[in-house]
Amino acid sequence: MMNDDTGKLIDLRSDTVTRPSPGMRAVMAAAEVGDDVYGDDPTVNRLQARVAELFGHEAALFAPSGTQANLIALLTHCQRGDEYLVGMEAHTYKYEAGGGAVLGGIQPQPIVHQADGSLALADIERAIKPDDFHFARSRLLALENTLGGRVIQPAYVEAATGLARRRGLATHLDGARICNAAVKLGLSPRDAVTGFDSVSVCLSKGLGAPVGSVLCGSREFIGRALRWRKILGGGMRQAGILAAAGLYALEHNIPRLAEDHENAAQLARGLSDIAQIGVSMPDTNMVFADIPPGQCSLLQGALRSKGILAHVGPRMRIVLHLDVSRADVERTIAAFQEFFAG
Repeated sequence: MMNDDTGKLIDLRSDTVTRPSPGMRAVMAAAEVGDDVYGDDPTVNRLQARVAELFGHEAALFAPSGTQANLIALLTHCQRGDEYLVGMEAHTYKYEAGGGAVLGGIQPQPIVHQADGSLALADIERAIKPDDFHFARSRLLALENTLGGRVIQPAYVEAATGLARRRGLATHLDGARICNAAVKLGLSPRDAVTGFDSVSVCLSKGLGAPVGSVLCGSREFIGRALRWRKILGGGMRQAGILAAAGLYALEHNIPRLAEDHENAAQLARGLSDIAQIGVSMPDTNMVFADIPPGQCSLLQGALRSKGILAHVGPRMRIVLHLDVSRADVERTIAAFQEFFAG
């Protein structure tokens, strides 16, 4: 159902729901293409070179999705019987269907997150297995930034990646929303990923491209990753049409992520005035609200009647993105106020 006042649907379910802008569609339509499996799609090659340079790595590989980019990283870093250390709420552990275990024989070693989204250094240290044939071989530390919209601080990243190096572990960053973290911290993308051997960067969330992620690493690492992308069915042909959208997103949509952060803060302030729900101030573009369980289904219906799509639950995540304006935020606040006043 559309919003009664504007005819516009306000979709707050995720920043994956963004639509390509007219400018992005234009560069997609005009993209120079070739066969990327042969390595001769010039637009894909430009995207890979651009992302590698932007994030301070030697090489990069375009993949259809963030899930596949992370899985390629796991399979490239680890062999069967190896393990990766990862947070219990991390996407690579909880929301990617156990791909590393299913397809690579790689054991995840989950670690409980701290309140700020980090993994305690002492917990990482304890989780690393000794060199003993009874244990899986600890090979990789996988972190995520942002995690649930929370920014992981540079001092922690430096300490955690330093610990991993001292203990002989490689490091991978699930950077699905690393540009949100960089903007919030006032860092360049390169500085935001310092210390990681590999980084996956999603183009289709806050950056607004319709599809695609890029995996960064050394030339040797990306050379091995290319084989895993082929095995996983990620080799695409005239993929420059998609890569053009990614290039447009990198050129136009990184600084504007600050608008999403500001809109999230405005939404949180507005919802915090409603006595029946609890809200914490967001770091970036995600607002979490505690909704009375008995009101969840009624609230979801009420929001939908106002043209607002959201996943409503006792712990409700609301995600701001480039298709949600400040006016949309104000209408959303008004819809919540009207519901709880009634």
